[in-house]
Amino acid sequence: MKQRLLMGLVILAIALPVLAQDAPSEADVKNANNPLADITAFNMQNYYKTDLIGMGDATANTAWLRFVKPMGRWLGRASLPFNYVPDGLGETSSGMGDLNIFEAYLLSKPDSPHTFGVGPLVVIPTSTNDVLSSRKYQIGAAAVYFNTKSARMQWGGLVTYQASFAGSSAASDVSTMVLQPFAMFQLGNGTYLRGAPLWIFDLENETYNVPFGLGIGKIIKDGGTVFNLFIEPQWSMFNKGVGMPGFQIFAGINLQFTGKGKKQG
Repeated sequence: MKQRLLMGLVILAIALPVLAQDAPSEADVKNANNPLADITAFNMQNYYKTDLIGMGDATANTAWLRFVKPMGRWLGRASLPFNYVPDGLGETSSGMGDLNIFEAYLLSKPDSPHTFGVGPLVVIPTSTNDVLSSRKYQIGAAAVYFNTKSARMQWGGLVTYQASFAGSSAASDVSTMVLQPFAMFQLGNGTYLRGAPLWIFDLENETYNVPFGLGIGKIIKDGGTVFNLFIEPQWSMFNKGVGMPGFQIFAGINLQFTGKGKKQG
């Protein structure tokens, strides 16, 4: 499954630039990686983990489907993972994971190059397999900042914290903090260098993973849709805990529906 998904991303990365009709504007380029952009979006992202700490030759994969919808000063984001994980004994489990919903209230002005949002998040145990789920309802908060002042460089960060409050009594409690710094350096014509690793700290089990990422992306436009394609290898700099990814490939296609494009004559 993971091989087919990666192949699909490669095919789309080759085909979309050929099919695209419009050049992205400076605003399109700045907003393409902005998690707080006032634009309806749909993201398809994938983490292919080729090296799991303490698990030999085992690999894992997590594919994310994410929908983003602005509603006035609020920005809603729903994320659903599909996982493929080993158990360390030669068996694997695959299926849908737990639904993550985040609502950000935008504190910055609409035309400000400094966008900042905070709000609550909830995690609902929707998994099709107990192995892929925390089996706990979780609640927490998130804060996001993104700076688009420079045409050449965009940067920012995401901080989330979530803890369990209900669910299966047989499952372990959850207390997790995630930090995600991100930076994009524009090379021109929609091509850019990027880094957006997830630094995950499992406070309940005292494990963590802090990777470094460096990748490349391409922003293209067709009518009222902006396509953002990227691939980003990530190496773990610091980690503690069996099963943490020592190396992974983060790739994806993000779509923003601006509704603005060239009129066809």
